[in-house]
Amino acid sequence: MSRSQVRRPQGRIGFGDDDTGCPILHIDMDAFYASVELLDHPELVGTPVIVGAGGNRGVVLSATYEARALGVHSAMPMSRARRIAPQATILPPRHSLYSEASQGVMAIFRSVTPQVEPLSLDEAFLDVSGALRRLGPPRHIAELIRARVVDEQGITCSVGVAPTKFVAKLASTRCKPDGLLVIPVDQVLAFLHPLPVGALWGVGEKTEEHLTRLGLRTVGDIAHTPLVTLQRALGEATGSHLYELSWGRDSRSVNPHEPEKSIGNEETFAEDTDDEEFVRTRIAALADHVAARLRRAEFRARTISLKVRFSDFSTITRSRTLHDPTDVGKDVYDTAWTLFAALGLERAQIRLVGVRAENLIPAEDAPEQLLLDAPEHGRRDAEVAIDGLRDRFGDEAVVPGRLVPGAVNRTESGQPPHGDRSAGVAPGD
Repeated sequence: MSRSQVRRPQGRIGFGDDDTGCPILHIDMDAFYASVELLDHPELVGTPVIVGAGGNRGVVLSATYEARALGVHSAMPMSRARRIAPQATILPPRHSLYSEASQGVMAIFRSVTPQVEPLSLDEAFLDVSGALRRLGPPRHIAELIRARVVDEQGITCSVGVAPTKFVAKLASTRCKPDGLLVIPVDQVLAFLHPLPVGALWGVGEKTEEHLTRLGLRTVGDIAHTPLVTLQRALGEATGSHLYELSWGRDSRSVNPHEPEKSIGNEETFAEDTDDEEFVRTRIAALADHVAARLRRAEFRARTISLKVRFSDFSTITRSRTLHDPTDVGKDVYDTAWTLFAALGLERAQIRLVGVRAENLIPAEDAPEQLLLDAPEHGRRDAEVAIDGLRDRFGDEAVVPGRLVPGAVNRTESGQPPHGDRSAGVAPGD
């Protein structure tokens, strides 16, 4: 999709005009994965498009607004999405493409202010207090950002402008798609109080049901309930939290240095399986992808965790902390496979496996291996080279041998990594 095919920002959608005291912006890309895909598929613009795994066992990752109008939404099982929108085009996810687009978007944000707190690939908080003299009032800055995202990335975003993070995020949600909503300081309560209690940060489905049973259906109902009553009904911490939010009070500041807590991927199989070799290759593929994401984000992981879900939906997780932090796919795989082997599963029907890198530190802070000719250096150099080839020719351009079914993963000595299948690993090691 060419830049000219994207709608130009339509100007502001306002709850009010006065943005004094509203330095917080929450910016959220519109149908991000799907919008990025449309750049390569301009013929699909204006049609229902779903991004998700090709089978029926996965979930919807993103959907165009045309698909959403048919009832499709993120996290919906693909089987259901196919039933309610049979006319939709289904595209497989291309995560490297989304990461590249995200980097471009975040670069635009950081050119405006260093006070950028990414929440995910497609959304972030900005504090533009330090940019007001240079660029103008918050509303104008938001309009500049929206225009640049369209011009430079070919996609649209929605922006909430408000005094606090909580209100800014609510505002961006309520002006989608391709909108701008300013909530003036003196209009915060008028904006908040008619909203359903489910709009409050931290209120999930069960809490909302509980509040509804108590006769508390709107944010205004919460605000006008005595604090002690809320604390008695919900607990002291939750009651106080919701009461403060209901009056628009949120003391959180934008934190540009908040690190990612983990990087992980998981896969739901098309059919439950007890084929150990198949599971091994999928763990290897997940480990390879996680390591590539670590390198791209310039992090290394101290801890690797494995998740296994069985046919009855029971789930177990195991983790191991490494001696040296890593961003090398073979290290991630060796650790994850050892954790799996130690489970001693015999003919168990497996539905899903996941690999996650945790306890992350910036790569620049990681201790370097003293022996520069150690095998780890050669492996990492090879994987960095593979990253470059994949960036140029696609994710399937180079496939490590351990991802090939039937490949036997052995160390340079010819022995299985970390011992044999009988080696025990305690949870949380």
